[in-house]
Amino acid sequence: MAAHRKPRQHPLSGRAAVTLALAGAATATAFEGSGHAEPRQTPAQVRAQADRLYQEAEEATEKYNGVKEEAERAEAALKALRDEAARRTARLNAARDALGSVATAQYRGGGLDPAARFLLSSDPDAYLRSAAVADRVGDRQAAAVGAAAGQAAELARLHSEATGRLRDLAARRAELARHKATVQDRIGAAEKLLDRLTAAQRAAYDGGSAGAGAATGPAPVGAAAPVQGTRAAQAVAYAYGALGKPYVWGATGPGSYDCSGLTQAAWRSAGVALPRTTYSQIDAGRRVPRSALAPGDLVFFYSGVSHVGLYVGDGRMIHAPRPGAPVRIAPIDEMPWAGATRVA
Repeated sequence: MAAHRKPRQHPLSGRAAVTLALAGAATATAFEGSGHAEPRQTPAQVRAQADRLYQEAEEATEKYNGVKEEAERAEAALKALRDEAARRTARLNAARDALGSVATAQYRGGGLDPAARFLLSSDPDAYLRSAAVADRVGDRQAAAVGAAAGQAAELARLHSEATGRLRDLAARRAELARHKATVQDRIGAAEKLLDRLTAAQRAAYDGGSAGAGAATGPAPVGAAAPVQGTRAAQAVAYAYGALGKPYVWGATGPGSYDCSGLTQAAWRSAGVALPRTTYSQIDAGRRVPRSALAPGDLVFFYSGVSHVGLYVGDGRMIHAPRPGAPVRIAPIDEMPWAGATRVA
């Protein structure tokens, strides 16, 4: 008769197994929760992230401004080229019309002069490509025909070059616009984070870290000032007149500005034409050390030279800070220093 043995129990069976399973489930839930929970940012972290996003936006804006300026120059050059081509075409047509009667007489008299054939041809370029044409006309006519052919070839080359340049610039503009849109989306996310701040914290952020950012009045007594009547004095006066106006991407005034648009407009009011972007404005004058700053100097910030302000004395500048922050007075030590330039 076979022996009947009691089934062997697993060491973790029964109550112990249930206890361990519940503990494991609790642990797994805890890990899962910590893995999906969004880390809460401190006010300082929120401000730092927003600062990074605004800086990226300004870098994209300055690049966009530069490409836009290049595109406008290229378009102007192309327009001049087309105008010149139209004038030359009109002169050629007039010459062909004038020779019409002569050509008719020559035809009736026994044939056409080769130069007349060129002028009356439905495809003058094809006729000019014939190497034998120079042998069939006189020296004077050959020189005229050769000059016309050279001018036509040069016009075609320049037209092709300008068209290609515009196409390349349009592609770059589109790329920068996409990057700009991406940064704007990120700024929108930063604004949502900033909404978590208290009213006092948000006011401190929007007003500037040093408390002088929102100043809109005249320069305080004792602050350095440029000599009245100088171009620097006019540029500084213009900047004071722009205080409180909004920051708008790509704007150069008079109702709104971006950072380089403000400095360009200020110096334009003094009769000085500055380039459009921070990257080119820093080379628009003589570099000066921070210790030798004078009102009217351009002061630049960040390693990429992506921000500029107008120095007004007493360690302060007027600048257009970022979207949501109007033109204001601020200390020059509130951003990483990059250099300074004296325009005049």
